[in-house]
Amino acid sequence: MTTAADTRELSDRLAKGDRTALSALFERFAGLALAAALRVLRSRAEAEEVVQDAFLEAWRKAEHYQPERAAFDVWIVTIARSRAVDRLRTRESQARTAASSAADRPETTTQAPADEQLDAKRLQRSLQRSLLELPKDQRETLELAYREGLSQSEIAARTGTPLGTVKTRMRLATKRLSQLLASG
Repeated sequence: MTTAADTRELSDRLAKGDRTALSALFERFAGLALAAALRVLRSRAEAEEVVQDAFLEAWRKAEHYQPERAAFDVWIVTIARSRAVDRLRTRESQARTAASSAADRPETTTQAPADEQLDAKRLQRSLQRSLLELPKDQRETLELAYREGLSQSEIAARTGTPLGTVKTRMRLATKRLSQLLASG
């Protein structure tokens, strides 16, 4: 049985560059991160890549992890979910670009299967509905981060909001958005 103290000890070792701690944390929490990424992406292959990216980011930023703010599992799931949303946005942007390009060249008939297009539209509508259910300040913070690509520090500067408040809004918004998407 894994305890919070065990996880804290592993995260402390991770911050000191211990690769075995990274491996142990991956074994312990990769499934949880994968589930979060799958809910967003609906593609196991992409979700697995996102989880690898999330743990790589955790490795690189381990010294910045603050266990008193969030348990490691919450931190890694937040990273995975953020990377999954980034990937989804990139996928949608590429699809729009490809569609626009195909529209400019009528002789080109490269088109995704209808069921994939339908799934993408459903996911986009679900994401839009879920975003509208978030409190205004959380929704605006997410939109600044994901639509405009601003960092949390940049969001704080633009909105005149303390950085800690921006971080809290991001955390609460991504958690609530994940819940809404999973239930919808």
